[in-house]
Amino acid sequence: MKTRLFHLTLLALCFSSVASFAQRKKSASAPSAGYQTGIGLRAGGYSSGLTIKHFMSGKNNVAVEGLVTTEYAAHGARFTLLLEKHVPVKDLKGLQFYYGAGAHLGAYRGRYYFEDVRYRRGKKYDYYYVYYVDEDRARIAGGADLILGFEYKMDDLPFVIGVDYKPFFEVFNGYTGFYQDAAVNLRFTF
Repeated sequence: MKTRLFHLTLLALCFSSVASFAQRKKSASAPSAGYQTGIGLRAGGYSSGLTIKHFMSGKNNVAVEGLVTTEYAAHGARFTLLLEKHVPVKDLKGLQFYYGAGAHLGAYRGRYYFEDVRYRRGKKYDYYYVYYVDEDRARIAGGADLILGFEYKMDDLPFVIGVDYKPFFEVFNGYTGFYQDAAVNLRFTF
């Protein structure tokens, strides 16, 4: 019940921030990306969910992106905040390369891991795996993220299509790990 309330509160905060950005008038110094704010879906190999990107004022093409994603295997959700620099690709109108970094915080229900146990029999090693499942409580995880990607703003339509690669480092209940995630994004822009 508490986890569901946490997820609903996060979602409400994201939607309220998007609504406040939508009420602002576009400034004369709009970014060269062709839009000010985009909201949509991220479909990744490791996690999927909601994505919100907003360009900061000025002509430096810096955007803040927030991701609210669910984890398939870990039974939880993660909130990620990224700061991204966009660089237009020459000779291809609407295409941009972007890179950035950020951090995330998540809550997961249960822990799934295994131990690789090796023992020696004769001259070779034999292996066996011991799997553990611990679903009795929720755990908090945090970490650092990097992102590289391309996105294309359609000329006559208010949509942006993008692909990204997002490696991240995570600390989870005393365990650390380095994970890699790639995704396809589709955002409605305004």
